[in-house]
Amino acid sequence: MVTLFQKNLDEHADMISKLKSLEGDVIKAEDVITESLAIGGKVMLCGNGGSAADAQHLASEFTGRFINDRIPIAALALTTDTSALTCISNDYSYKNIFSRQLEALGREADVLIGISTSGNSENVLYAVKRAAKLGIKTIGLLGNNGGLLATECDFSIVVPSQVTARIQEAHILIGHTICGAVEQKLGLV
Repeated sequence: MVTLFQKNLDEHADMISKLKSLEGDVIKAEDVITESLAIGGKVMLCGNGGSAADAQHLASEFTGRFINDRIPIAALALTTDTSALTCISNDYSYKNIFSRQLEALGREADVLIGISTSGNSENVLYAVKRAAKLGIKTIGLLGNNGGLLATECDFSIVVPSQVTARIQEAHILIGHTICGAVEQKLGLV
């Protein structure tokens, strides 16, 4: 009998083997972020639930350190300020929690990474649309078929899986890869 652990390992291995096809998309994302940071921009990230945790995790890899000690890289998760999140959702709408912060904090040189396992998170979609109006480049870190965000983002990385847990595992692997490559491309490690 196959245990749940064995089933998860098999699903994970199958999904990981499919990620090789995303290399070009990952390299595009690395380049967009590197170009932004080189001209004084910053990386902003957003997502819901596990994707919110991933946004925070990846922002901390940039601002702290990843491979070696280095100067901090400007990054922030739009998921962390509970006063802003509750104020905006109360006074406006939950769909505006990221777009409103982006409007206040974002600049043309910046990059927004929207993380959504379904590709259809309404508040992430609103943020991506606001970013486009502000001249901010957008990267979708997505799953399933990419959903609505796949066509709204400037660049999309769509993990070829329908299983949320496997998509999130891939998102962290891809996020770590991007962070490490950005460090290298900026000559920080």
